[in-house]
Amino acid sequence: MSFLSPGQPVRTWLYWIAGLYGLTTQVRRWCYRHGWLVTARLPCPVISVGNLTVGGTGKTPFVIFLAQRLVAKGWRVAILSRGYKRTSHASHVLVSDGAHILADSSESGDEPFLMAQRCPQTVVAVGANRVALGRWVLQQHPVDCMILDDGFQHLALHRDVDLVLLDATDAVGLDALLPAGRLREPLEELDRASAVVITRADSRQDVDAIRSRLRRMPYGADDAIEVVFRPESFIAIGSGASQVIEWGTGKKAWLVSGIGNSLSFRRSAESVGVEIVGETMFEDHHRYSQREIGEVRNRVRGSGSDFVLTTEKDGGKLKPLLEADASWWMLRLETCVVRGEERLSQLLDGPLSRSRHTAERHA
Repeated sequence: MSFLSPGQPVRTWLYWIAGLYGLTTQVRRWCYRHGWLVTARLPCPVISVGNLTVGGTGKTPFVIFLAQRLVAKGWRVAILSRGYKRTSHASHVLVSDGAHILADSSESGDEPFLMAQRCPQTVVAVGANRVALGRWVLQQHPVDCMILDDGFQHLALHRDVDLVLLDATDAVGLDALLPAGRLREPLEELDRASAVVITRADSRQDVDAIRSRLRRMPYGADDAIEVVFRPESFIAIGSGASQVIEWGTGKKAWLVSGIGNSLSFRRSAESVGVEIVGETMFEDHHRYSQREIGEVRNRVRGSGSDFVLTTEKDGGKLKPLLEADASWWMLRLETCVVRGEERLSQLLDGPLSRSRHTAERHA
């Protein structure tokens, strides 16, 4: 059964399956709450970034933003990720040791590889069992804190801060559980979160649609943090050369993407004045082939486009398939907090400061 794309209406004929799915997740949460299943702690603060819906909320750029922010403040940071659709069968893979990238995108998964590229001073590791993965990392690297990527449903690991992302452009995604809708858990489970982060909060109308749903829940809608993802620069996939964002204004591009929210990528390209002449979309986490690259080139030929534009997440997978001088570019985004900056700072600084004070007392 395929998942709904962001913005698609609920499939009401699947409500009965969604009810069974909801019951299963409810039993699992009950087992953790009553001690039938154990939640383990790591000896350092854990900050979880997760979703309530499937895919496409901007989780990866937000994790990158948090890691860069914490490193800039002098903290030693590790990112723990599942490594979805990685080819390596190893239980633990060290993607980056905080100085060197040690695995490619196929071994690690496209998202952890991008995190390692964008956060060169951060340890990045992947593994299905994040408790065992965290312990494994701590045996090798003395980090101050860990960011748990896609961790809201990973109840086996205790987290000190639980941030849940909701996409402002996908309010209908909150209307029903899988497979009828896009919810992994009922909205009421936001009560477990330290804070809700509304992403792609560019439109007040979109944000208000999310907040109106949150007001029906025990969770306080007024406390939600808002962030936007703004185009920062263009990066050539082959050479790594960069261009300022104004470089794209008036240029014609063919879009290629394999992400959870291709519409958001299109909007980002249009927002900087790129004229889109065509688009090739694949499913999220798509692994590209040389044949597909050839097919895209055939479609681009004669379209009048000046270059092919893709996302950073896709760029890492496309690079081995392209010549160094190929006119294929990535659109790099930056994460900006537009509401709730003080609240976010308090959430992050609190457990880290307490952990440092505890370590100093025992020194």
